[in-house]
Amino acid sequence: MKAALIKLHTAVFLVGFTGILGVLIQLSEMPLVWYRIVITVVSLLVLLKWRGQKMQLPGASIKKLLLIGSVIALHWVCFYGSIKLSNVSIALVCFSSTGLFTALLEPLLVTKRVRWIEVLLGLFSLAGIYLIFHFDDRYQTGIIVGVVSAILAALFSVLNKKHLAIADAQVIMLYELAGGLLVLTLLMPLYIYFFPLTVLVPSLSDWGWLLILSWVCTIVAMKLMLESLQKVSAFTQNLSLNLEPVYAIIMAFILFDENKDLQPSFYYGVALILLSVVLQMLRVVIGKRH
Repeated sequence: MKAALIKLHTAVFLVGFTGILGVLIQLSEMPLVWYRIVITVVSLLVLLKWRGQKMQLPGASIKKLLLIGSVIALHWVCFYGSIKLSNVSIALVCFSSTGLFTALLEPLLVTKRVRWIEVLLGLFSLAGIYLIFHFDDRYQTGIIVGVVSAILAALFSVLNKKHLAIADAQVIMLYELAGGLLVLTLLMPLYIYFFPLTVLVPSLSDWGWLLILSWVCTIVAMKLMLESLQKVSAFTQNLSLNLEPVYAIIMAFILFDENKDLQPSFYYGVALILLSVVLQMLRVVIGKRH
């Protein structure tokens, strides 16, 4: 369990940097995610071929992984859309409601009973988001898109946990992201029609940030996360991911001076979210001692 938690929190730190990259990369959310997945899929194929790793899976398993991958791709699009519509801090605070949606979805999809303590802790995060939404109307569209992102993230984690034993983590990742790439490619013309793009081809600096996003914040982070999920529950994973806003917000404050644009309600909301994380971690630790 200790090794799993170390992997989980290392992944959380790496994932926290993705919000910063969302600002540094000048592309809009859909092409940003499309390029991210293309680089990641090609890199994984090269890596797995070089290792001589077996990638064949049953057809039924492949279909399920492709479907799950479409969920994570749409989550990323909404996540970066939230950043573009608001800022890093707001988008990541919205992401913290993933714990609540996981607590509600996991019993429905994994046939387990509802753990009301998990729902209660998740509501702390939702209350934090409400404080920001209610008292600061500048970012309401970004908040709505961010909450949709959180719902998709919860759905991905719950569905993913059911299929971790199929193959190696990176093979699973390859098939999932291939599914995400297929869905985004099919949706791209529709996206361009409704949201005409001013920039479609990444600049030289964008390519550099995209490589970091794909190799470090996707391949390494997702591998650590998938491995940790074999030992911890989806809810514990997602509530631990609520630390992601802490890392990213600190970086956003330092790099982009976002603290100048935030009202006191933001800090009250973050305090509620941190409280939910601390209480969940205490609950896990105490539970392991008994």
